[in-house]
Amino acid sequence: MRDLSPRLLLAAVCFAEVLSMAAFATFPGLLPIIQPEWGLNNTEAGWISGVYFAGYVAAVPVLVSLTDRMDARGIYLACMGLAVASAVGFAVAAEGVWSASLWRGLQGIALAGTYMPGLKALTDRLPASLQSRGVAFYTSSFGIGSSLSFLVAGEIEPVLNWHWAFGLSAAGPFLALVIAAVVLRPRPVEAPAHHTALLDFRPVFANRKAIAYTLAYAVHNAELFALRSWVVAYLVFSAAQQAPGAAGTAIRATVIATAVSLIGMPSSVLGNELARKFGRPPVLLCVMSLSAAVALVVGFGAALPYWLVLVLILFYGFMVTFDSATITAGVVEVADPAMRGATMAVHSMIGFIGSMMGPLVFGAVLDVAGGETSGLAWGLAFAVIAALLMLGPLFVYTMGRSGRSGE
Repeated sequence: MRDLSPRLLLAAVCFAEVLSMAAFATFPGLLPIIQPEWGLNNTEAGWISGVYFAGYVAAVPVLVSLTDRMDARGIYLACMGLAVASAVGFAVAAEGVWSASLWRGLQGIALAGTYMPGLKALTDRLPASLQSRGVAFYTSSFGIGSSLSFLVAGEIEPVLNWHWAFGLSAAGPFLALVIAAVVLRPRPVEAPAHHTALLDFRPVFANRKAIAYTLAYAVHNAELFALRSWVVAYLVFSAAQQAPGAAGTAIRATVIATAVSLIGMPSSVLGNELARKFGRPPVLLCVMSLSAAVALVVGFGAALPYWLVLVLILFYGFMVTFDSATITAGVVEVADPAMRGATMAVHSMIGFIGSMMGPLVFGAVLDVAGGETSGLAWGLAFAVIAALLMLGPLFVYTMGRSGRSGE
């Protein structure tokens, strides 16, 4: 079998990434159903959403660093199998906060071995001229897959139940495994120019530009996954504040959440193109500042007319991913090629600590400020996330404009 052209390979791997995310949003998408069934408070619900990323953070240093020493393809395929098993496990064995945490944690480990290793497997097989755009399209595919996960969960649950929603979501990573096994041809890994221990990340931390983007990625992820974990519950709360029959209230919250996430693909690609033209630091400053401002309006605006809430939340979904590819492509650009896998491991590990903390902090603020039935609590939860986000430009401007790069 002949190797695919670079563009066909990019399309196939991005399609596999979309499929692999099928179980990603099943829990947050069905939170209004599962939370009362299990008697969860908001902190516990936030924890179950966040522990997914705890599993990711625990596994990603090893799994992604190994891609500097072996073909990322093997790691990707093995962990895609774990993604299938953990989705089925949640469907049949999750019955409360701790059992749900186990299966969601395993799903996070699976993500650690598929998301960045998949990107590494892709960029290793792309010419240099396509790598930046390849990163943009691949990271945007993550958003498409997580968006469709909301939709699939929301459509299956009313017909069957939430157990089936989780179980059937395993079909996505299974198909992704098959596609990747076919299109990612085995590739030998060249010996690195310098040798370090597997988890010796000192050369990565010495690259101040890469670490600046990584810290910005952490606060970006805190915002992004706080929104994706709580958007359905927020929309249910906002709809409850409306007059009977208000415009838009008949639309299922999971359908709206799908649109909120799906709109992120063009914004991520557009953000990267603007960064290529105008520079990454100024684009990140503008985008993160505007996104924080929109978060405040959304948070304190739940009682606005529902059609306006929908406009605002869709615009927020557009803004929240505008900086995603800009940040990750920046890390790829400044990384030492011989340490790219280790750099991506640190990038993912620190970045997804933000992913873990965002949903948890959001839920904790909700509990402390009055609960999910309080408009003030929703506003304060979004405000805390907005404040965290504004650290991103600070990191890039104070650390990323000087110091050693991987060039």
